Order: sequence, then structure tokens, then C-alpha cells
Amino acid sequence: MKLIRSLFLPLLASLTLGLAPFRPEPHLFGKIRWVAGGGIGMQPMDYFDLLLHGTPWIFLFYFIIHYSTQYISKRKQKNSEIF
Repeated sequence: MKLIRSLFLPLLASLTLGLAPFRPEPHLFGKIRWVAGGGIGMQPMDYFDLLLHGTPWIFLFYFIIHYSTQYISKRKQKNSEIF
């Protein structure tokens, strides 16, 4: 339950701010596609926009990795105490 509460804010930010505006496609996907296509015509504001829409996703991935490593290390400690 603590994990769900800890991931609530990053998940909410990723699904709202990270994907807004939603139509005709999520803004982040369009920017990633633009960069993957060579980024021709991108201006500094477009890169800044990509950073702003990508930050919630980086935040979410950081928390998932952080809590996963904590969980694994706690499991290892419990297993080593048993033996």
C-alpha cells in the first residue's frame, strides 16, 4: 500500500502533464517522433517543451527503479537472516 501511495503523484503527473494535450495525439509522442526523425526544424522552445513533457515520465521511472531496488534489497536481507 505504501508503494501505491508513493507512486501516485508520479503516475498522476505522467498521465496528465506528460501526455497533455491528448488530441489528436499526446504531445510527448509527437515530440519524440520529431526528434527520432532527425529533429529538422526544431527550435529551442520545442526542446524545452519536450523536456517539460518528459520530466514526469523520468520522475515515474526513477521512483519505480528506486522502490524496486529497495524491495529487492529488503528481500535479500530477509533471506540472509533466515539462513
